[in-house]
Amino acid sequence: MTHPFELSQEIELGATPEQVWDAIATGPGVDSWFMGRTELGTSVGGPAGLTMMGHTQQATITAYKPGSRLATRSAQAPDGQFMAMEYLIEGRDGGTAVLRLVQSGMLGDDWETEFEAMKAGWPIYLETLRQYLAHFAGRTPLVTTIFRPGAGGPDIVWKIVTESLDVTPDVGEGDEVRLPDGSAGVVYYANLPVNLGVRTADGLYRFIHSGTARGDAIVLGHQNFAGRDEQAEWEAWMAERFG
Repeated sequence: MTHPFELSQEIELGATPEQVWDAIATGPGVDSWFMGRTELGTSVGGPAGLTMMGHTQQATITAYKPGSRLATRSAQAPDGQFMAMEYLIEGRDGGTAVLRLVQSGMLGDDWETEFEAMKAGWPIYLETLRQYLAHFAGRTPLVTTIFRPGAGGPDIVWKIVTESLDVTPDVGEGDEVRLPDGSAGVVYYANLPVNLGVRTADGLYRFIHSGTARGDAIVLGHQNFAGRDEQAEWEAWMAERFG
């Protein structure tokens, strides 16, 4: 049985509407703060694809107004499920902008768990967008994405992650950390036991726990803006700590 939903988020960004548009309406822009790999067309009817771990979610652009509005919608599944996204950009004085995101559609039988996951997930990605525009705007990263189901409950996972970052599980925004490779960083987002965001001089790093209801998975989503491919490095880290 399907269930309708709508989720909205809003964030003020220290960037012009044009800079925000480049970050949310181009593949390289989205890859700089979101997960996986994104492909976006440049007109209504064009493609909007997100590829993660070999699987591509396809959608179609339904609105395309550079600098102000982008909308996409997936095809409707046989059971009625679909997903729609809308990004609205409003310029403000001083060269800043407000981005409003609206995600809506029809979810399946497990809609409550899926809705809560989306609700908990968007804030760290929007804060990552803010960090990207403030520190790495216009630069294209090499992306690391790793998903490990059954990694363990939140207490176990966050103990391992925080120890690897040389901090404790009560870590907060602004705390200094050290990545396994020795890079110094600072926490830009902390919402344990759900997710944690770290910024270094060269990149943005996200650690996410799905929750027990969604398989106790740990997800790594990192962007390195210094041209360094970290996929193998983090896969080895994951294998060593989570088997």
